[in-house]
Amino acid sequence: MKILFQILLQIIFPVFFLLGLGALLHRLFQFDLQTLSRLLTYLFLPTIIFANIYQNEMTPSLLLDIGGFLLIQFLLLATLAHLMTKVFKMDKKLSSTFKNSVVLNNSGNFGLPVSQLVFQANPIGASIQIMVMMFQNIITYTYGLMTAASTEGKGAMNIKEILKTPILYALILGLIFYSFDISIPSYIWTPLENIADAFLAVALITLGVQVAYPKLENLSFIFFLGIAGRLIIAPLTALAVIALLGIEGTIAQALFIASSFPMSRNSALFALMYRNYEDYAAQAVLVSTLLSSVTVTIVIYASRLLF
Repeated sequence: MKILFQILLQIIFPVFFLLGLGALLHRLFQFDLQTLSRLLTYLFLPTIIFANIYQNEMTPSLLLDIGGFLLIQFLLLATLAHLMTKVFKMDKKLSSTFKNSVVLNNSGNFGLPVSQLVFQANPIGASIQIMVMMFQNIITYTYGLMTAASTEGKGAMNIKEILKTPILYALILGLIFYSFDISIPSYIWTPLENIADAFLAVALITLGVQVAYPKLENLSFIFFLGIAGRLIIAPLTALAVIALLGIEGTIAQALFIASSFPMSRNSALFALMYRNYEDYAAQAVLVSTLLSSVTVTIVIYASRLLF
């Protein structure tokens, strides 16, 4: 119980303190969300990805373990989500949003800050979360976009959007600098470190801005089923895949924790784009983020007991 309280106090409280601060400041000063999102996407995220990859060792076997886990878990979650839409006879538009709500998670401005706090003494954990985030970006603009667009008879994956993502190039650049042991002079590395250090606060304040005006109405059984799929079923499938692949230690902890993060705001964005129950999607992102304060705490605690 003492460890659970420490996790809540040292990891979850700082996350939700900054998230709440962002919501409060936005209500007072009306921040420009587009500007904050662009700063995060084009400056802070690429910088922290580059810095983490450049500084930490990622062996081929580690990459294979992570890749195998992510692919198998994605297939399991996508299949389970699809079966649930059939069992509960959801219409095409609700089915689309439900699937994305379960499969896509907020691995960026929620997941990466949490991983940084959990693995302060072991940076490999944060590096694993970066790989998870890259995979999530790929399935977002392939599976996620195709699922949303299918309600209008469209189904083409948006490779162009993936290629426009700065974090892809930050990852490649970090791997090149790491692989060839390219030295970075201190007058360049110092500002990069300063930007990377600011990421956690900026990411969570931005997330707070996004949920500053909650709108909760018409909450149904399907609504809570989707949240359970993201916050409970996803971590359970992760445990099964970890056991199947025989993954242990920090890698198992990081992957288990990474599976527990709340719904991605992209699921709400796609629902809005194609008018697939957009209110349901936006509210689900908000509620899953709030409830994750409990579920992610439990998963972090369980990861320390199990691995």
